[in-house]
Amino acid sequence: MRQRVFGFQNGVLRRLATSGFALLIGFGSAFAQSGDLRTQDQSKPGATSPATPADAAKDNQRKTDEFVEASQAINGPAGNPECVWLGRRVVVLMWRDDLDTAFRHLDLYDRFGCPGGHVQATFRCLVRFGAIDPKVPETLNGRVHACWINPGAQPQTAAAAQPAAPSTAGAASPATAAPAPAPAAPPPPAAPAAAPAK
Repeated sequence: MRQRVFGFQNGVLRRLATSGFALLIGFGSAFAQSGDLRTQDQSKPGATSPATPADAAKDNQRKTDEFVEASQAINGPAGNPECVWLGRRVVVLMWRDDLDTAFRHLDLYDRFGCPGGHVQATFRCLVRFGAIDPKVPETLNGRVHACWINPGAQPQTAAAAQPAAPSTAGAASPATAAPAPAPAAPPPPAAPAAAPAK
């Protein structure tokens, strides 16, 4: 008789434990799916909703325009839409130090026959531009796109400082030789003029 009572109690305890465990899993998944309460409060009708159909249409048009711009500006496979999309994504991931995901995207980039050197040049351009505001994602995306279109782009400060350096070098050369100031103003004619003089 005791075995029957203990067997009955064990069966009841097992069923309660199983039911309780299932209930805990259900509550856990419900809490996980609910997300952040502040985000839910903002999605109420009174709050501003950033994802309207008009905004989505503008975003799609902007992306399409960027792909068209890239295909017109870049000759070769780096201007193909799949190369532009994957390449810019690789550069953004490298900027954010997500190298594992960047390398996986780079494998896809290579598989499509896209040039790896363009990713390198674009990242170099992005690093030259320096500080990007992490709070504004469009700043990073805009700079990556600008560098993708023209990897040789220089930041404004470096571009302004660079012409000053040749003019100071040109000022130093007139002190050593009198005919040097005229060729220093137009650098390309100075090199051909120097070659025939030898």
